[in-house]
Amino acid sequence: MDIKRLIIVAVGGQGNLLASKVLGEAACRLDVPVRMSEIHGMAQRGGVVESAMVFGDAVSTIISDGEADILLSFEPLEALRAIKKCNSRTVVITNISALPPFTASIGKGKYPDIDTIVQQLKSKVGQLIPLDAKALAKAAGNELSVNMVLLGALIETDILPVTPVSVEDAIRETTKKAFLDTNLKAFEAGRGAVREQIA
Repeated sequence: MDIKRLIIVAVGGQGNLLASKVLGEAACRLDVPVRMSEIHGMAQRGGVVESAMVFGDAVSTIISDGEADILLSFEPLEALRAIKKCNSRTVVITNISALPPFTASIGKGKYPDIDTIVQQLKSKVGQLIPLDAKALAKAAGNELSVNMVLLGALIETDILPVTPVSVEDAIRETTKKAFLDTNLKAFEAGRGAVREQIA
């Protein structure tokens, strides 16, 4: 089995860790070897949360600079910050709905223009899939389901050795019943958004 390396970056509270848990569960359901590590950078204060997941028979969970096959970003500026993990063949999926840091919110810093971020990302990687995951999640019934939208987008690329069915089963297993319907709708919305971009 080919080794696939995934980096997930988000701001604390966006659901990165649940997304990682769902992916890990989906891989286990298919007997796919998976290893994961996490970095919590002041997550409760809106800091970055980064997960590294390695699928296949790899020895380490460490993903060195330039090694990521895919980068999944819940926030556009965090995608730009993590770009060193990518190479000219990496596929990047990013939410383009910004969540500016506290310093920008109080006028002590400036958040870059989204179009500028998108162009910089596009120039450095193999493929960029930008989508407004917040709007898609809201249309699915809960704007907090951004993580499920992005999971759907990730699975639709068909890069990782997990199936849509295994992920849907993992969503049913790991998410609260009150959010299950909207999470599944959000997952499908993410898949559909990628199909539209690729078509």
